[in-house]
Amino acid sequence: MIAGAPALAHDPVPRVAGHAIDDVQEEAVEAARVVDAFHTALEHGDTEGTLALLAEDVLIFESGDAERSRDEYAEHHLAADAAFSAAVPGIRSRRVARADGDSAWVASESRTTGAFNGRPVDSLTVETMVLRREADGWRITHIHWSSHAAR
Repeated sequence: MIAGAPALAHDPVPRVAGHAIDDVQEEAVEAARVVDAFHTALEHGDTEGTLALLAEDVLIFESGDAERSRDEYAEHHLAADAAFSAAVPGIRSRRVARADGDSAWVASESRTTGAFNGRPVDSLTVETMVLRREADGWRITHIHWSSHAAR
């Protein structure tokens, strides 16, 4: 993990000794690992691996748009999301994860810095993923991404 900048009075990416602040309930550990695997697959351009972690009926909200299935995501934003993730690293600063039975949610905050398509990127992102335990493991059923320029 990369250490963050010095803490300011209202540091938008709080860190403890260079590490993310995580509050992951024991029952939610496996669901959080699926979220991590999703991001790793995206960063490596593994679109098949990315799609395998999504439920067929996944609902994805991003920038006011909605994609209402795994197939729709594959046809529209998957390639662009993979290219962006490969080019611009995001560093998680906080995560909270909870599970109850066959449902879980993972909420994360991160900062993304670098350059994409020749343009500088410095943004703060919040992400919520909802997961459902299926016969062969946890699958992501809902993603909500929101970001804005770091100030």
